[in-house]
Amino acid sequence: MSVTPVPASLSLEVLGLRIEIECADAPATDWVLGNFGAMIAPRGRAKADLGYRIRREEPASTYALTRGDDQPLGCADLDDLAFALEKDLTVELQLRRRELLFLHAAAIEWRGYVVLLAAASGSGKSTTAWALLHHGLRYLSDELAPIDLGTMSVNPFPHALCLKHEPMPPYALPAGTLRNGARIHVPTGSLPSPTIAAPRPLAAAFLLSYQPDLGTPQLRVLGPAEASARLYVTALNPLAHRNQGLDAMVRIAEAVPCFAVASAGLAATCDLLLATVAQVVEDRERVA
Repeated sequence: MSVTPVPASLSLEVLGLRIEIECADAPATDWVLGNFGAMIAPRGRAKADLGYRIRREEPASTYALTRGDDQPLGCADLDDLAFALEKDLTVELQLRRRELLFLHAAAIEWRGYVVLLAAASGSGKSTTAWALLHHGLRYLSDELAPIDLGTMSVNPFPHALCLKHEPMPPYALPAGTLRNGARIHVPTGSLPSPTIAAPRPLAAAFLLSYQPDLGTPQLRVLGPAEASARLYVTALNPLAHRNQGLDAMVRIAEAVPCFAVASAGLAATCDLLLATVAQVVEDRERVA
């Protein structure tokens, strides 16, 4: 006799909001846990701020994702499901936490301070963040940086670190890496350094561009005007802030040092960034 599987219900806490996710089967549950496990929270009695349902579709490898009473969204595989869930969640977080400035940037921590790696998609910010985690920096996010402009601190969004390609040695992927579709997911529990669970003050921003033809990576200090313009391109919700977000960008550019980085070899880029981050943090500690 066949037994209909009972859907698993998972509860997440993200930026102070509670999200309930009802999963159709064990593979979907495991995939959500692998990608969002660092956000798991005890189930609360209060109504969830957001609710999602994941259902199995035909053919058997496909899924449907539904938020509330909206129409289901078809997902070709588990990787597509993770992408759809994260995309929708990112938009909803911006609507519910409008006071935060959301940048498309990786956020990693060194000695209590956060540095951002901001770049267009495909420019290597996740791969660079993955490599830097092998050198003692700690993880907040690889692509979403919610910034509290009042405290100039960065909130964590610790989903699984997501890569489009295998990283170059010596930054090999761990045994716990998830693969089901086009992208590669490294759960936070498999990262080479701990994950940060609370906001940390922002110390610097690096604007990355990948230029493989360079012999060595290059770094250039940005003035506030250029830094503001380049940060603006990475903003996800600038219109939620004064003067169409321009004031927010200027505030960041004037508060912390910003750098343009033309990355080349991954190891050499890490060496350059590590030396710069160490100097920036030492300067912050000296002033403090």
